[in-house]
Amino acid sequence: MSPAIHIKNLSFEYKGNTRKAIRQINLQVEQGDRFGIFGPNGAGKTTLMNLMTGLLSYTSGSVQLLGHEAKNNKKIINTLFGFVPQDFSFYHELSPVENMEFFGAWAGLNKSQIRQRINDLLNIMSLQDVRNKPVNQFSGGMKRRVNLAIAVMHEPPILFLDEPTVGVDVQTRHAIIKYLKVLNDNGTTLVYTSHQLKEAEDLCNKIAMIDEGRIIANNTLNELLKEHKQDGLEGLFLNLTGREYRD
Repeated sequence: MSPAIHIKNLSFEYKGNTRKAIRQINLQVEQGDRFGIFGPNGAGKTTLMNLMTGLLSYTSGSVQLLGHEAKNNKKIINTLFGFVPQDFSFYHELSPVENMEFFGAWAGLNKSQIRQRINDLLNIMSLQDVRNKPVNQFSGGMKRRVNLAIAVMHEPPILFLDEPTVGVDVQTRHAIIKYLKVLNDNGTTLVYTSHQLKEAEDLCNKIAMIDEGRIIANNTLNELLKEHKQDGLEGLFLNLTGREYRD
């Protein structure tokens, strides 16, 4: 069985910057993992996720999703993952239904599939009562739920999540994490990054710590806590990356 994600000797630098943002990263995420990627600001987390999802193009190394090289098989790759970015990724003037219709069609679903998925996801996300209202009238938490619904319209086997609960209240955060666990129980591989370390500790079973574009730790959370004699992810984070300010 192919791993969900296999990264080999991946490097990347932004134009005009001689310092590599990603440096010779090797990483494997197995199917069914709840995999967390953590590090200080500027460590390379979002860059790495953008390389895995094709938002950035790499020229050095390899990124494979379920055995398919990402840069060579974009049509296939786009069906294999959903992405919940930190910034809202929908049309603010449209309603949840209109957004999901658009992105469902873009993902290749037929009209019947789109109708069924919209109905299911509106119920799951508690958005039935506002299904036809413009999203620009929504609270931050409701917008986060729309963002997530769009990402899972096509029931992707891999779901990337970049700060999926930033700016939401406790109830919304709890509901989103609960739903992510249900997705994972049904076979979806989760790849997650966040500064919410307590939330991450509850969600993730495996983690990679990244700093200055390099992987500095990669194992199950329990093994890393044991190895570094820490009792939580926050302590492990500080132990591995230091306590100094990061820009």
